[in-house]
Amino acid sequence: MKMLLTLRTVHSARICSRRLLASSAAEEASKIVTPNNQSQLEINGGTYATDSWTNVTPKILTHLGMNKHLQQDHPLSIIRQRIVNYFYAAYRNQRGNPLFSVYDKLNPVVTVQQNFDNLLIPSDHVSRQKSDCYYINEQHLLRAHTTAHQVELISGGLDNFLVVGEVYRRDEIDSTHYPVFHQADAVRLVTKDKLFERNPGLELFEETWTGSIANPKRILPSSKFMDQTKQPCHTLEAVKLMEHEMKHVLVGLTKDLFGPRIKYRWVDTYFPFTQPSWELEIYFKDNWLEVLGCGIMRHEILQHAGVHQSIGYAFGLGLERLAMILFDIPDIRLFWSNDSGFLSQFSEQDLQKLTKYKPISHYPQCTNDLSFWLPPDVEVNEGFSPNDFYDLVRSVAGDVVEQISLVDKFKHPKTGKSSVCFRIVYRHMERTMTQAEVNEIHKNIADASVEQFNVQIR
Repeated sequence: MKMLLTLRTVHSARICSRRLLASSAAEEASKIVTPNNQSQLEINGGTYATDSWTNVTPKILTHLGMNKHLQQDHPLSIIRQRIVNYFYAAYRNQRGNPLFSVYDKLNPVVTVQQNFDNLLIPSDHVSRQKSDCYYINEQHLLRAHTTAHQVELISGGLDNFLVVGEVYRRDEIDSTHYPVFHQADAVRLVTKDKLFERNPGLELFEETWTGSIANPKRILPSSKFMDQTKQPCHTLEAVKLMEHEMKHVLVGLTKDLFGPRIKYRWVDTYFPFTQPSWELEIYFKDNWLEVLGCGIMRHEILQHAGVHQSIGYAFGLGLERLAMILFDIPDIRLFWSNDSGFLSQFSEQDLQKLTKYKPISHYPQCTNDLSFWLPPDVEVNEGFSPNDFYDLVRSVAGDVVEQISLVDKFKHPKTGKSSVCFRIVYRHMERTMTQAEVNEIHKNIADASVEQFNVQIR
């Protein structure tokens, strides 16, 4: 449940270099007019005015509707189905039907209120910054987490549900980070009668709690040092019983995925939308790895959704993270490959049989450095964000860039100008790239950097 996106226009002649990638997604991206040249954007059937907050790139927009988590026999679909099947079995009503409903086709375009305000994320929280999110305009963005749909579903009367879908975050480029990935998010709400079925004399809420909030539209600053034992409104008995149920179910899910002997541990943590909060870690290949975040939902969220007499838990996890571990997939870009040599290795016929990935081939890397002087009075993270450069590279080069590292920063003692050097590692997932091909893409990146950032190549 960790949730934690400046539009750059690249000249059409340079965008054409993406055809070298032999990727249909990249070719489609080159056909999209960049938002800075438009006063409106049409996305998923909706029309949105652009403004100074618009930073979503044409490359990112090509991922909408791909739904890799629903693609038959895809590793992400297999993990999604395993999670859904587990919750279908874990929670059933008196007739034997699953309690949890599943929503895996929700529109990824959400409002700032859905993505942040409804979840009590303060206005100065780092996750709201343009450097972290892909904004369509000041009031709309591509969801940064599937938790963004929580309040609308609860307001619709749901109390047990799973949301699965892609999320979008501006991030670095390496084998484990990609600007689009997939999450599964869940909510379970229970009333006093359900939670204390065996102890009807117990209460969900403290006698001293008035049951009201001062201003439902005001988001109070949250603190990492707030009481992580319980929220002021809840009784300790209610929190402990809900915690026990949640942890029991999530440990069961972890054992279902990783085997009954998997070592695990709970780690206290902090999220703005749950209190108390935890992360679940597993011991895998001599390392402790975090697999999910969870906690008791902040009661203000439920009240804003019109629910006043329930307590709930929520959790979230990343599908790619689990799939990379369970299938031994070494590079996150593989999840976006349409190569039959990759996709044919996996099958949903037996969901309990998780086939280990076998490399199609080991194509060589090509590494080029790009150094440039920033404009006067501009420094890294003060007028120039590395995430802006990463998005430009994605727009020009697509997925042939395996990794980018900021390897050097330098400030000239006399001129005061700042210089940066990025090391770009190129490797195609499906064929060998020639050095001449790489050099051409690298030059296009350099030319685009000069145009967009007003830098001077060193």
